[in-house]
Formats: sequence, structure tokens, C-alpha cells
Amino acid sequence: MNVTKGRRPLKKRLTWNAYVFIFLTALSFTLLVLSSGSFIVNFKDTGLSVFSGVRGTVDAVGSFVSRTVLSVKELATLREEYNELSDRISRYEQLERSSAEIRQENIRLKEQLGFSETIIYRHIPAKIIARDPDSLYSAFVINKGRREGLNADMPVIAFQDGMQALVGKVVQAGFVESLIMPLYDTSSYVSARFSESRYEGIVEGQGRFEDALLMRFIRRQAGEEIQFGDMVVSSGMGRLYPPDINIGRVAKVLVQESENTIDVELKPSIDFSKLEYVFVIITETAEYRAEYQGQNDG
Repeated sequence: MNVTKGRRPLKKRLTWNAYVFIFLTALSFTLLVLSSGSFIVNFKDTGLSVFSGVRGTVDAVGSFVSRTVLSVKELATLREEYNELSDRISRYEQLERSSAEIRQENIRLKEQLGFSETIIYRHIPAKIIARDPDSLYSAFVINKGRREGLNADMPVIAFQDGMQALVGKVVQAGFVESLIMPLYDTSSYVSARFSESRYEGIVEGQGRFEDALLMRFIRRQAGEEIQFGDMVVSSGMGRLYPPDINIGRVAKVLVQESENTIDVELKPSIDFSKLEYVFVIITETAEYRAEYQGQNDG
């Protein structure tokens, strides 16, 4: 007969007793801690520390996000202000350039007006509005025509750098515009003379405004008196151009031993590349003929 029947094995009893002992020990320790109140205090301190840390982190993140958003807004505002200031500066610079251009234009117009008041001939002021270097006459166009009394073969002069000078002549007059043939055109011929020695010749163009004008058919003995820089003016012969209008200065004397005459290269008195305003002299009137005749008689 088995004496252990109805009773737990010894090993199982020992294990159960160990569990009970551990449970009772833990329960006693817990009751002791709770009864002293130190556990509650430590829990509160721990919770407060954890909460403070979390709150600090949240505040830092929130502050960072706020600063970032504010910086983005400020950057966008600064960019708008920068663009606005750039546009404003561009407008100011444009206004300044326009103002400077207007001042220079006024200065040039005052110079032209002052010169206009000194011209003894009846004349029409005009502005160059187009250039056509490929045309038959290397011509340029002015903004005056038959409506203002212009006709073909009227002489054209200009005032530049304090000097009046011959420009050319009208070759075609439209109703509101006219075509001007300048002195440097190969079809241009002007009776001219030296302002000091008074030797005469014919000035003709060589096709480009950069080229010198050529004065031909000058008496050979004039070579002894011609000096570099001497002024050549219109002679008034043929009555197409008024007399004593500056044409250019001597740049080079060309002497051919086999010829009875000499040629002279002239630097034009007008810089045609900078020419803006001209004056067309009205020659088809009794007033002009009377003034011209009176000047020659004098």
C-alpha cells in the first residue's frame, strides 16, 4: 500500500513554500515602504522630473518651430522688400539716365539755337532721323520737307564743337522728309578755296565718312604756301553753296611731278558719325539772293 497516496510530493511542497515566502516578504516590504510615506514622495519627485524634462523638450521644439516659421516669414518679407528696392533703384537709375540725357539734349539744342540766331541766311532747322549707307548717295534723312519749303539742291550746314561747317545738300525733298547727300559721297563736288591763301579747287568725297575729303585741281605753286592744318572753305562759286562755310583742314598734300596741279586731303570739319541736327539754307527766295549779293558786294 502506497503511503504517499493523497499527499503532495515533497519537492512540490518545497517549491510552493518558497513562492509563499517570497510573496510574503515582498508584501511586507511594500507595506513597510507605503507606511513610511517615502515611496509616495519619490514617485512625485520622479514624475515631476520626468514631466519637467518632457515640458522642456516640448518648449524647445515649439520655440525652434516658431523661430523657424518666423525666420521663413522674415526671409520672404526681406525678399519682397529687396525686389521692391531693386525695382525702385532700377527706376531711379533709369530716371537719372533720362534726366542726364535730357540735360545733354537741352545743352545741344541751346547750342543749335544759339548758332541758328547767328546764321544770316533764311534756314530751316532739322533733325537726322535715318541713315542709309547702302543708298546711292550714302545719304541720311531729315525730318523736314516741302511742307517747310525745302527743295532739291538746297545747301545743308551744321554746328558742331563750336564751329559751323558744310554738310552737303538736299538731293530729294518729300512732303515731310528729305534726303541729304553729304560731302563724303563720291557724287559730291564743292567749289572751295583756302581761307588764307585763297587758292581754289574742287572738293569731292571718297565714299565713306571715315575717309578724308579730296581737294583737287589746285594750282601747283600753291604747294609752297599750303600748310598742315590750313582751313578750306566753300568759295560760293556757282551759287549753290554760300561762301566761306568751313569744309575741312589740310591733312596731307599730294604732289605728282607729272601733273600741273596738286591734290590735298582734308579732314572734314564735321564728324558725320556724331551729327544729329542740321540747318537747310533756303536759296530759292529773293531774300536769299539779296543777302548773297550783298555779302559778295561787301
